[in-house]
Amino acid sequence: MLAFWGCVVAWYLVQRQANIHWLVLNDTDDNMRLMQVRALLAGQGWYDLRQYRLDPALGGFDIHWSRLVDLPIAGLILLLRPFLGVEAAEKWACGLAPLLPLALTMTALSLTVRRLVAGYAWPMAMLVLMSCTATMAMYAPMRIDHHGWQLACLAMAVAGLADPNRARGGATVGISSAVSLTIGLEMLPYCAMADGIIVLRWIWDRADARRIAAHGLTLAGGSALGFALFASNANQVLRCDALTPVWLSVTVATGSLLFALSLVPAERRWVRFALAAAVGAVIVAGFALFFPQCLGRPEQVSDELARTWLNNVREARPIYKHPLKNAFPMAALPVVGIIGALLATWRARRSAAAIAWAAIALFTAFAGAMLLWQVRAGPAAQMLSVPGATALAWIVIPWFLTRSNMAVRIVGSAVAFLVATGLFAGLALPFLPADKPGKATPAKYAKANAACGRVSSLLPLNAYRKAILFTHVDMGPRLITITHHDGIAGPYHRNGDAILDVHHAFTGPTGGFRAIAARHKAQYLLICPDMSETTIYRSRGPQGFFSQLYRGRVPNWLEPMALPANSPFKLWRIRYDLPDASVSAPSPRDPRPGKS
Repeated sequence: MLAFWGCVVAWYLVQRQANIHWLVLNDTDDNMRLMQVRALLAGQGWYDLRQYRLDPALGGFDIHWSRLVDLPIAGLILLLRPFLGVEAAEKWACGLAPLLPLALTMTALSLTVRRLVAGYAWPMAMLVLMSCTATMAMYAPMRIDHHGWQLACLAMAVAGLADPNRARGGATVGISSAVSLTIGLEMLPYCAMADGIIVLRWIWDRADARRIAAHGLTLAGGSALGFALFASNANQVLRCDALTPVWLSVTVATGSLLFALSLVPAERRWVRFALAAAVGAVIVAGFALFFPQCLGRPEQVSDELARTWLNNVREARPIYKHPLKNAFPMAALPVVGIIGALLATWRARRSAAAIAWAAIALFTAFAGAMLLWQVRAGPAAQMLSVPGATALAWIVIPWFLTRSNMAVRIVGSAVAFLVATGLFAGLALPFLPADKPGKATPAKYAKANAACGRVSSLLPLNAYRKAILFTHVDMGPRLITITHHDGIAGPYHRNGDAILDVHHAFTGPTGGFRAIAARHKAQYLLICPDMSETTIYRSRGPQGFFSQLYRGRVPNWLEPMALPANSPFKLWRIRYDLPDASVSAPSPRDPRPGKS
């Protein structure tokens, strides 16, 4: 398996060499993660996760993450810096860091199929994993945010559920959940589901008391240790969006009560069920009583911020609201995994593996159902389908290979392989109905997003003295990563006021922009006219400030600043000393604002 991982690493590094060279961090979170690591290496406090280069005039804002994921990136930079220099060390650290949790994920999945399918089934599991396009994207070089590590924790939890050694399996799930929650709350539903499955196993079989005891102790102890070592200063208060005292109380109470359950000598299943239900009721009632503020959205954002920004995040939409050509490849493999896990459970119904397979089938079905809530569950749903899909291949392909008819043997085996590995989804894409044409041209905005994120596009901004640039929300993290300038906002709910200010400034009237910019002490205005975020400004404020700029109507108090002719940006100095006057039309010599 390690040899297989090494081949994947080599392939990835060759394929993404240009991305590494140009520090292509497409996701805003990856850029912010690198900034967090840079701040740590520059001497910022271990428990201080405040980002001071976004909205510096108002003191920056807190990031709700932990330092745990910063450690491997920082370690790689420190290791490579003496040999490559600071700049190259950062690039290669960003290229290598995501591949570390991939090794852990492959190990966990190999263990799972070895325990439940066959000793030599791991190559098939690795082939299925390679077909999990949404999952593998989380491990690609430059994807340095926390998603890969949380998926690795989830894979280890699955291996723990499949472990015949009860104490070791329970401890594996407990430690994996504690580490995942220390990193962030994205996997909280899966951690809760793992808790529930372990409790169900104890209800079914009293001998699983050792599993539930080890799980309870490691969950409580691991969460407490994670909080002590990694919770930032801002996470010491009763917030709902990270491992704060709120969720620490929940995990410690849950782990303690699960350990207490293991000590009860209840021989009848209905008694164990009643005790487990009582424990669940106590946890839910205690949470509602002590932390009522967390019964709603964990982000605790205002209704306006939710309506303006958070509700429109594409990843937060259910899968059925996405185009079929995007939804089908994401959902195909989870469906195969569920079918395979159910079939394997049925075949193992009279063996010791039946309960483990039932647990895997339940977990896989839960992950698939999560797609109906948010499409961001896709990577986890695909990864959790690997054991079931591997079992399906191990059952179906040999059946076809033993047929006497040569055509059935060849065609059937090939079709079974394509279905079990999920490769059929990619082959079916050309035959799916095309998406309905809309008013927008997605390719246009994708091109602009890429152009405005390029190092070559951003570096010319460094020709100007360091300043605070008023720009789009999604541009903020990339701006501060590549240039020496500071920004205003990033797509993070804890700086909700800055996000709203950016939206109000761009969608509101032209006359109101300078007051908002002055509050943040912005000296320049930077826009990427066709960036996808700007479609929101134009649709919500057709007569607003950004829409006027987009049409080439620039107020007199915006002084155009020179940029290269091929720059995708437009840059102006904000003149606060000039009175507001009529909006000027673009020059007939060059219709682009700032280029006349």
